[in-house]
Amino acid sequence: MEDRRVAVVVEDDDDIRGLMVALLGQSGFEVIATSSGTDGVTAVREFDPVLITVDLGLPDIDGYEVTRRVRRFTDAYVVMLTARTEEIDTLIGLDAGADDYLTKPFRPRVLRARIEAMMRRPRAGQVPATAISTTPATPAPGIAAVPAAAEGPASGTVSAPGAETDVRLELDGLELFPHLHQVEAEGREIAMTPTEFLLLETLMRSGRVVRSKAELSRVIRGDEPDNGSFVSASDERTIEVHLGNLRRKLGDNPKSPRWVQTVRGVGYRMAGSPQLVG
Repeated sequence: MEDRRVAVVVEDDDDIRGLMVALLGQSGFEVIATSSGTDGVTAVREFDPVLITVDLGLPDIDGYEVTRRVRRFTDAYVVMLTARTEEIDTLIGLDAGADDYLTKPFRPRVLRARIEAMMRRPRAGQVPATAISTTPATPAPGIAAVPAAAEGPASGTVSAPGAETDVRLELDGLELFPHLHQVEAEGREIAMTPTEFLLLETLMRSGRVVRSKAELSRVIRGDEPDNGSFVSASDERTIEVHLGNLRRKLGDNPKSPRWVQTVRGVGYRMAGSPQLVG
């Protein structure tokens, strides 16, 4: 986790805003709270938080628009909070760029667990302190390690400081840099949310192994993919939306995929076997 954890809370209800400030403060965040969408966007730009919670119903612009605006300049984790329970509201929120979505009333411990799971994922520019070894970064929960044959120099070889930032997973013009939290397609850098990046990294590390929606759902909440924990139909639908957004950003046609394939009735996999380069 980062040394300085700043969170911006965008919530117009005084009681809930106070609850969020207390809850996040107890979790080690420095909290900036706002009661309107425009003030929230300004606070995000000014304080550069790692976490943003956004109420859907705000007095000026709604939570969807807040999320769209902040996504133009931040890769912070965005959790949308709302009293609406319709699935379409969830889908619109995720499509706007939210990483997670909780309906009110929610249990504080559930929100805390989801936030801590997100905070375990690397953000853009985060490079592990041990950037001397050529050993690839430790995969997030559920991400398979790349086979040793693809790892390059033998174990024990020392590279120059910072050399690991050049390590990338590559497949047919698609490049993912685990340490830089960066994705390029045909040399074009693709802006991704932390959740989209984690899903793509999971699939690329898995290669031709199919990952089910349930497995991917467990991965983004910080669990092992095969631990058997319950995954709802809504959670699986959430994965579909994230993968749809991911494909759209890559320009990958699901009917004739170049990179991410759908295995009907099973899940998703890469169209080929990514190689670890660098």
